[in-house]
This record gives sequence, structure tokens and C-alpha cells, in this order.
Amino acid sequence: MRVEQARQPSPSEAIIDSQSVKSAAMVSASVGWDSGKLLKGRKRFLSVDTLGLVLRVLVTAANVGEREGSKQVLKRVKKMDKAVSCLQTSWVDAGFDGAPLMQWVMDVCRWIVQVVLRPEQTKGFVLLKKRWVVERTFGWLMGSRRLVRDYELLPETSKTLIDLAMIRLMVRRLA
Repeated sequence: MRVEQARQPSPSEAIIDSQSVKSAAMVSASVGWDSGKLLKGRKRFLSVDTLGLVLRVLVTAANVGEREGSKQVLKRVKKMDKAVSCLQTSWVDAGFDGAPLMQWVMDVCRWIVQVVLRPEQTKGFVLLKKRWVVERTFGWLMGSRRLVRDYELLPETSKTLIDLAMIRLMVRRLA
């Protein structure tokens, strides 16, 4: 997909973000309370390239913090070795900010983490550099009705449904 758009097969930048999603009434050990969004459900951590194509997905309970979830998703991206051999920079929002995380990424992954902050004096919607790509990917995923709310008992099933939604989107682009 990347080669068709005259890009290197391996991305040089990744964008990471999380999304909290309400879960259905089913009880599961992997459901938690997100005190920031005030909802009970799961949190999806996505790592995407600059085209918005998903590199790795992590689905956890909603009470998992951004820094801990980003470490887990970055470990999964790092395991892709050849597919991300050119990766140098990860773009994140202020929720992922912090010296311990930055140091961990430098030590373990050897990547630079760039935090994109919202301008302080702006109100309403602001298009943020690089970050809009992952937000667009979340929007694409919300086009799949099954992903609007988390109905699954296992987080692995939710991850698989996200993978299937991205496969569908990529196949439609190729057609």
C-alpha cells in the first residue's frame, strides 16, 4: 500500500493515540473505568504510519494510563523489525508526555518522541500537526458499526475486529 503511493515500504514516522470506548453490559475482567472520559469500557491504543494505516493495535481496560499503554503498543511495533526498520519518530499528544516515557522509548526503541501540544489560547477545533492522521484513522474505524461500542468479552476479539476493519479499508483503496 505504501509503495503504491511512492513511499518507502518502511515508515519513518508513527503517530500514537488512544481512544476510550464504552463497553456493552457484559461483564469482563478487561473492562475498566476511564476517569478522564467518565465511561466504563475499554481503551484502544493505535500506532499508525503517516498514511493512517495501522501498524499495531492494543486493546486494554479503560483504566490503563496512556503512558503504560503506549509502552505496550510501542513494544509491539518494535517487534515488527523489518517492517519498521526506518522508523525514527513517534508523534504523541500531551497525555503521553513525561520524561520517564521519553527515556524509556529512547532506551528500548531508539526512537524520538515528539509531543504535539494544542495552542493554549485557541478555542474549539484545531488541526494539530501529524496528530490529525491518527484521529482520521479512528474516524475510519467508527465507520464500522461493530466498533462504535465494544461488545466483545475478550480484548483480543476487539483487536481482531479492528484489524478486519483496516483490512476492509485497505482492500477498498486497492480496488
